[in-house]
Amino acid sequence: MKRLQWPSWMPIDPYIASLIATVGLAALLPARGTGADIASGASTTAVAFLFFLYGARLSTREALDGLRHWRLHVTVLACTFVAFPLIGLAARGLVPYVLTPALHSGLLFLCLVPSTIQSSIAFTSIARGNVPAAICAGSFSSLAGIVLTPLLAALLIGGQAAFSADGAVKIVAQLLVPFLAGQFLRRWIGGFLARHKKVLSYVDRGSILLVVYTAFSQGMVAGIWSQVTPLRLGALLVVEAVLLAVMLTLTWYGARRLGFGRADRVAVQFAGSKKSLAAGLPMATVLFGAHASLAVLPLMLFHQMQLMVCAVIAKRRALDPAEPATSGTEVSRRAPAAAGRTAAGTGTRSG
Repeated sequence: MKRLQWPSWMPIDPYIASLIATVGLAALLPARGTGADIASGASTTAVAFLFFLYGARLSTREALDGLRHWRLHVTVLACTFVAFPLIGLAARGLVPYVLTPALHSGLLFLCLVPSTIQSSIAFTSIARGNVPAAICAGSFSSLAGIVLTPLLAALLIGGQAAFSADGAVKIVAQLLVPFLAGQFLRRWIGGFLARHKKVLSYVDRGSILLVVYTAFSQGMVAGIWSQVTPLRLGALLVVEAVLLAVMLTLTWYGARRLGFGRADRVAVQFAGSKKSLAAGLPMATVLFGAHASLAVLPLMLFHQMQLMVCAVIAKRRALDPAEPATSGTEVSRRAPAAAGRTAAGTGTRSG
């Protein structure tokens, strides 16, 4: 039997289509009462399991090998956790004329989320960039985000992000402990995860869909969607388009000013300008509780936008003339073999 394929002419990623359908289901049939308790418990378990898999997939050895290229990784981290948050804070001036306070909080949370791994690797590869550097940069960003994203959310977003003593314990128990457990067990289960990465990718995405359903159900029951109008959503899309354009420009030309070669600039641009939906959604449910649905809306929209725009840029970058590698800025050419092994370990989750 011929396997059904997603139509190539469709302008939207199939996973994003699944997310939109899940939001629609939560709007029509939100979980209430006992159903809400069951969904909440399942969502909590799913978040912990996701971070366990993230830890088990991250190759510590390859990450340590990548430290040789520390200037590139520091640049990506600065874009992700310094430049993005500063722009998010500056967007406060758009409240209340363009964005509502709740939408600005979601936009700011988007700016605090770590970078992607999977899509950064894919676009860097298409554009003939430094794939090993993209792998390590995405891995470092994801690892740093487990600590930095909740801390920055508590500092910059304030009361809406649950970072009391109880909230801190919840974050450690639900995010950090499973991640560390995955890292500890990687030597025994890493091979199994690599062999079954396709099946586990469905587990990843199914878990995130459950998290989305629970978050948006809570929002529907609490009535917070009455705060959003089509005009506000349109304004949010414009703001996010400007945000993405600024970061794509900053990462490309900023990396050039810092002296990186073309291949490294490609890795910096794709790893430093994108945000991880897979990491951000579970974190939002822990940090925002019943307000998570509005908090993740900007991230969901930005994720689809970055995929569409970066796909076009990657194809154009692939047509650039070849540039000789420069020792000191390019990772050794023996790294692509390691990159293949690491990429297999990261799984196929959506960034």
